Amino acid sequence: MSSQTSASAASAAPSIPPTRQRIIGAVLRIIGQDGIAAVTNRRIAKEAGVSLGSVTYHFASQHDLLREALLHFVREETRRFTDLADAGQAEGVDIDGAAVLAGQVADGTVFDSEHIAPFELYIQAGRDERLREAAAECFSAYDRLAAQILTALGVPDADRLAASTVALVTGLQLRRLATGSPAQDLTDALLLLVRGAG
Repeated sequence: MSSQTSASAASAAPSIPPTRQRIIGAVLRIIGQDGIAAVTNRRIAKEAGVSLGSVTYHFASQHDLLREALLHFVREETRRFTDLADAGQAEGVDIDGAAVLAGQVADGTVFDSEHIAPFELYIQAGRDERLREAAAECFSAYDRLAAQILTALGVPDADRLAASTVALVTGLQLRRLATGSPAQDLTDALLLLVRGAG
């Protein structure tokens, strides 16, 4: 997949009406602060600054809320990382530079409630089959982006390594969240993975 194709795919994501956007943002904040059990329509309405009727108008069920919140987060993250990857490709970044950039991005990622929420949602997908399709869609988006970046860096078998790269990044981000470990661990692990593939 070319960077132009991925960039246009990312920008082609559906536009979300402002009220729906506020509701989704509220769901992610609530989940990140207090977990999925804290997601109630009343709390969402209060957090989003909308009427209770707006929540039920835009989302027929809790499952729809959780699914859309997860997909929205990943669309936004994929768009952000695609822009970074395209910028790096334009500057001719090599494998070492890409690993350093990934570490800088990880280091600059604040684990606010919206960045904690996806971890909660992935775990919930393990309990709720209805969320698994959304979780699989999210990881597929990350896999495609990883394959694009690895291909641009000239890494052999980029498609085969994409899922391992995503798993490594996700796992190390979870470790950083839980332990406060440094982003340098991510840089070192990515270099180890990519150089081992070469």
